[in-house]
Amino acid sequence: MVWTGLPATTSWQRVFFGTKTSCENMRAFGARPIGRFLRLIRFSHTIFALPFAFAALIVAANGWPSRRILLLVIVCMVFARTAAMLFNRLVDWSLDQRNPRTASRHLLVPKLSAVVLLILSCAGFLLAACAINRLTCILAPVALALIFFYSVTKRFTSATHFFLGLALAIAPVGAWIAQTGHLDIAPIVLAAGVICWVAGFDLIYATQDYDFDRREGIRSLVVKLGITRSLRLAQLLHLLTFVALIAFGFVAKLGALYYWSLPLIAAALVYEHRTEKRDLAGINRAFFQSNAFVSAVFLLAVCVDRLT
Repeated sequence: MVWTGLPATTSWQRVFFGTKTSCENMRAFGARPIGRFLRLIRFSHTIFALPFAFAALIVAANGWPSRRILLLVIVCMVFARTAAMLFNRLVDWSLDQRNPRTASRHLLVPKLSAVVLLILSCAGFLLAACAINRLTCILAPVALALIFFYSVTKRFTSATHFFLGLALAIAPVGAWIAQTGHLDIAPIVLAAGVICWVAGFDLIYATQDYDFDRREGIRSLVVKLGITRSLRLAQLLHLLTFVALIAFGFVAKLGALYYWSLPLIAAALVYEHRTEKRDLAGINRAFFQSNAFVSAVFLLAVCVDRLT
């Protein structure tokens, strides 16, 4: 990248693009800066949590929320998830370099720029949360602490998959509080379903790192239980997810249109487990396609039920 009228490595350039060697490495990696950043934080995976937050918001508002609340919830979601992913990458920076599956992550964005972007994301989230209502302002630091906590759990517990689920489950709870200013049973039931759903597919995903995690002494249920029993646990968790979605429809007083969508969600979960049994190399495909389908169908069902 050429910077007209500036030295080859100004302090600003070093912060966001690294040294000359780092820049060359990233150019060799074959992506533009924004594209590299989005790959680092797995921006495409936003489709997993965002629909559950939108659905909770629509149910809480009993229709479309105000533009102000909708915009602020989106801003909070984007900043919170970005901060969580950047914190995770920084905590696991050296560990990821030793894992063949993640060894190239450190080439995407220089470490210093990740730190700066983390600070900016945290500030953006806190400001947006405080602009919503008093309770979201009070709980915003707690939400950040919880989503950051997941990144360190693998150092001391095998239940890290459930902490990841908790981190994503904050989204529908936060959206509900943003709309109503208080907590209710419906978002808690939905959050329980999200925890089981995320923990289940994270167990499937973690089977890819079984050998590496065992060698590095990383705590994981896959290492503790073995691949076969971990996959069975994932099946149980997704069954509980399905039960939680039924319960959410009941406590949120959703209608028949919502329940008619549930067989599609069940089919997507079954497909995900059939894929992991056939071929571990297909885990990434099943991981994204199946889970994106689950969240999209869930949101569409809630929208059709509440907005028609």
